[in-house]
Amino acid sequence: MRRQLSPNCGPRRDGLTPIIIVIHYTAMRSAQAALERLCDPQAQVSAHYLISAQGAVTQMVEEKDRAWHAGAGEWRGMTDINSRSIGVELDNRGTHPFSEPLMTSLEIVLSGIMARWRIKPDSVIGHSDMAPGRKTDPGPHFDWARLARRGLAAQGRARPSDATKDAAALGGEAAFLNVAREAGFTAPADFETLLHSVRLRHAPWRRGALQAADFTL
Repeated sequence: MRRQLSPNCGPRRDGLTPIIIVIHYTAMRSAQAALERLCDPQAQVSAHYLISAQGAVTQMVEEKDRAWHAGAGEWRGMTDINSRSIGVELDNRGTHPFSEPLMTSLEIVLSGIMARWRIKPDSVIGHSDMAPGRKTDPGPHFDWARLARRGLAAQGRARPSDATKDAAALGGEAAFLNVAREAGFTAPADFETLLHSVRLRHAPWRRGALQAADFTL
């Protein structure tokens, strides 16, 4: 790991400490281009870590400090996600799978952060989870199932239970909104936007109208 500290950070507000990890993609042509932007004071954006497609890790903000990576949004009813989180940027444009070296390094980085701050797997989220409609990263190509198998992200249920099928049939959109909120998706969003964001996180291959499987968060 190398260090290239960004000026785009500050103290965490109200004595808050990290309880969430937010995963992003850079959507830029290279990790170096992303690093330059994340360290540019004019850009006013940063993250704690950047992982290149080759697996190189750069720390840009100390974990104790507040990086400017999440922006407006909400998770489990909590706002000011920047003060409550650690941000990890991944070298990817959102249009292709994430490389094996990158994913291997990400697993190591996540394991360390989670151990140091006692962060639980269900508090490792994507940018789109806390900002539905505004953000789509880390996108449909990110391998959440791999992280879940290693205890580094939440594992959804494999198939809908009978009770879930009943809720889907009887409650429809209202029931889905309740299930999504209970899973952490509390940021304001209309039904279609929220459904898209939940699917990005749990089933990016799924299309069309609301299904019973959409309740397996």
